[in-house]
Amino acid sequence: MEDLKHIILEHPFFAGMDDEHMDLVAGCARNMRFRDGEFLFREGEEADTFYCLRTGEVALEIHSPHQGAIQIARRRAGDVVGWSWIVAPYRWYCDARAIGEVRALGFDAVCLRNKWETDKVFGFEMYRRFVPLMLASLQATRMQMLDVYGRR
Repeated sequence: MEDLKHIILEHPFFAGMDDEHMDLVAGCARNMRFRDGEFLFREGEEADTFYCLRTGEVALEIHSPHQGAIQIARRRAGDVVGWSWIVAPYRWYCDARAIGEVRALGFDAVCLRNKWETDKVFGFEMYRRFVPLMLASLQATRMQMLDVYGRR
């Protein structure tokens, strides 16, 4: 677990996290690898993992009956993919597809939720880290909507 903890510490999402909380995170983590075109998750599936990208890129896509897959965002090394696991009903709202080979840290959502239920300070720390990501996602969606609908 110490090797994995060292890898986790290298990811910017966990910068400054105290050692006790880092141990909790590491207990829910695993190294993962995805091939080009492989899905990390699919829309509507249970949101049971979140990912910290170490290498590669991931396309976030929604499906249109008329156009097929539409890329709505792209995440790169150093980014976090997935926050639907935080809010019930814990379902993915889009697809996440690897572009090229992707190496990531995967974190078991149930494991993390159980840990922050028993350690409220840890839970707050995780929310404090995720809320800015959620806000950035909403702001990016707002800008996309302005781009599409703002030209009347």
